[in-house]
Amino acid sequence: MLRVGLTGGIGSGKSSVSELLTSHGAVVIDYDQLAREAVEPGSSALAEIAERFGAEVIAQDGTLDRPALGALVFADPQALADLNAITHPAIGRLAAAREAAAPSDAIVVHDNPLLVEMGAASWCDVVIVVDVPEDVQVDRLMASRGMSESDARARISAQTSRRQRTGVADLVIDNTGPLDELARLVRGAWDDLVTRSASR
Repeated sequence: MLRVGLTGGIGSGKSSVSELLTSHGAVVIDYDQLAREAVEPGSSALAEIAERFGAEVIAQDGTLDRPALGALVFADPQALADLNAITHPAIGRLAAAREAAAPSDAIVVHDNPLLVEMGAASWCDVVIVVDVPEDVQVDRLMASRGMSESDARARISAQTSRRQRTGVADLVIDNTGPLDELARLVRGAWDDLVTRSASR
């Protein structure tokens, strides 16, 4: 098994790369999906979140009220750290179970926007970073999510820096070009992964 970490800043197009890798045959573990599963009603993580942040972050149907929680943690670094201390281990357990279910010869891609923040890059065999300049991120967030420029820049600055991400990368995919260019770059990256996997 080859364990690949895939990450990139918000608006970088990491999801497009993930989809292309899936089409080539990668087993992709989607951490955004795991993050939702980790806090489903009845989960221990959701109970811990309610205990730490109060009942106001739980919606009437018993699910996590993400906007309410987001309003608390985005403005408070300590609150965000407390939330991460609850959710990251739960997400990690789910990811480990998904990986264990994959075929022994699989190329398993951990599609994780917080790969660097979670300290998870060190246990990957290969780290792929999808990278674009910040202005491109801002333009995409304004166009695709209707964010204001200030909101987009705030979301970007809340994440780890481009320098920190690319500093742990084995492969950097520049996604400033059109989709056909991205497809070509991902095919090259996939060929590299297949070669690495075969040589293990």
